[in-house]
Amino acid sequence: MSEAEAPHLTHHAMLIAWGQFAQCLGLVKQIEAIPMQQKAVEHSPQAKVLEFLVANLAGLRHLKEISLAAHPLDQDQAVVRAWGQKGWADYSGVSRTLAALSDGETEAIRKVLGQISTPFIEKEALLALKQEGRLVLDGDLSGRPVSDTSQTYPEAAFGHMNDCVRLGYQAALVSLHSPTYGRHWLSVSQHPGDTVSCTEAEPMVRRSEAILGLRPMRRVDLLCKRLEELESSQSSLREAHEQAIQSLQEAQRRAEEVRQQVAVWEQKVQESEMAYQARQRLERPFSQLAQSRAKLALYQKRQKRREAVLNQAERRLKRSERDWQAWQSEVSLLHQRLEQFEEDNRTNTAPIQAVFRLDAGFGTAENIALLIEMGYEVYSKPHGNWLAGRLEHRAKDITAWERVGENAEMVGWGALSLADFPYPLDLALERFHTGQQLREGSLIHFGPDQVASDLPAWFERYNQRQTIEAGNKEEKQVFELHHLKVRSRSGLWLQELFVAFAANFVRWATLWLSQDCANLPEGWLDPLQPHIKEQVKIGAQSFAWVSWYEQGCMLSLLLWCQG
Repeated sequence: MSEAEAPHLTHHAMLIAWGQFAQCLGLVKQIEAIPMQQKAVEHSPQAKVLEFLVANLAGLRHLKEISLAAHPLDQDQAVVRAWGQKGWADYSGVSRTLAALSDGETEAIRKVLGQISTPFIEKEALLALKQEGRLVLDGDLSGRPVSDTSQTYPEAAFGHMNDCVRLGYQAALVSLHSPTYGRHWLSVSQHPGDTVSCTEAEPMVRRSEAILGLRPMRRVDLLCKRLEELESSQSSLREAHEQAIQSLQEAQRRAEEVRQQVAVWEQKVQESEMAYQARQRLERPFSQLAQSRAKLALYQKRQKRREAVLNQAERRLKRSERDWQAWQSEVSLLHQRLEQFEEDNRTNTAPIQAVFRLDAGFGTAENIALLIEMGYEVYSKPHGNWLAGRLEHRAKDITAWERVGENAEMVGWGALSLADFPYPLDLALERFHTGQQLREGSLIHFGPDQVASDLPAWFERYNQRQTIEAGNKEEKQVFELHHLKVRSRSGLWLQELFVAFAANFVRWATLWLSQDCANLPEGWLDPLQPHIKEQVKIGAQSFAWVSWYEQGCMLSLLLWCQG
């Protein structure tokens, strides 16, 4: 292997390696092939999109650092060459391209990223199924706050982010537990900041299934039983509705009767008053006028009571109508779901076992029931006050709590039936000793794992979803996603896509380099522990000589910056 030319100095060593890897994957050519309507003066819009991806891989905090950093990315010709380009644009040109991206162009980029990702996802899914017999998915909603006074972020809204109300966006994310890489992002979607977790459970699951091309068998047997029990309550609901109508009619009749009596006695009192005034008679305690006033007061009191009964009957009828409408809506929804699930099962030639882990924000009764019916084993926590008080009441006489962590104890019950939930659930109550305070929480599980008989394992399995929390932290602190680099809808969406892709891409590249480069820093060769922060924040900002060969290039590192 002979050198084609003299070595070049780069200030972004790992970006050279990643550029070569991107070309090996076909990523560069596929993005270059996307049709874009923007003019290409000196740099094509496709090249500026690639430059934006490289800026995210470099962990730049702001878009302007492309041109204004101590070692500007757009001046590093070695990086330009590694990514198969003729040159990089100034950051202002990148900004204009991102602002002008159409929704269709951003969607085309998303499809390219999906096509690149598919072989890795399929390989990891099959490996997980082979090793563990099931896939483990984690879902989360992560806030992307911006300045609360900003008016230039499109579709931003105030919502709960980082335990406070902020202006910004929410990202719905799903990760796959990967035998090779530990964590692999499957899907990401961006929403206004007022989006709440409980509305995103089903969309997240369906996006994940579409990407994986795999899904469990739907539990249509459970759904059919739920429908039967629901439909069996039709007669009682209808009877209650008819009784409410009859009660209202009777209350209206009685109220009208007393109104007429009140009107009659009001007239009598008025006539008596006029007669007494005309004759200049004094009103005596037992006079005809006094007796008429007493009779009127009696009927007025009776009118108030009957009006109260009428109001109560009207409220009862409204409740009955709401219950009836809710029942009809639920039956209609479940019939549609059953029809869809039966079709899903008919077309599911390779059903899998899968676990979905979600935090309390997703853990509404309807979401848990839906995931169960979709065939998943579910680990979650109850949303809001769904189970508040019930588990505490059940545990009030229990003294033998089982220690499951350094400061955590649990008590659990297997296959409990709840009046407001269609399926038996494994439930547990947690308590955490934090100084002088005692905090409590709850866990929900449905599936074949015998969690109630092994509380430490239950506690550990649920808390393994912290891997997605670590992924959120990595996106924000390593790839600087907490600094939104653009203010256009398509640009914001593209940054979200690129950051999730970059986190996967660096892990893929780690395995690729470990097979061909034995001189990486110690610890970087393990794709399960790829030291992403060091690779991005140090490796992508380090000096190296790049020697270009016909078959590729060689990096001779000069300095690993530790500051």
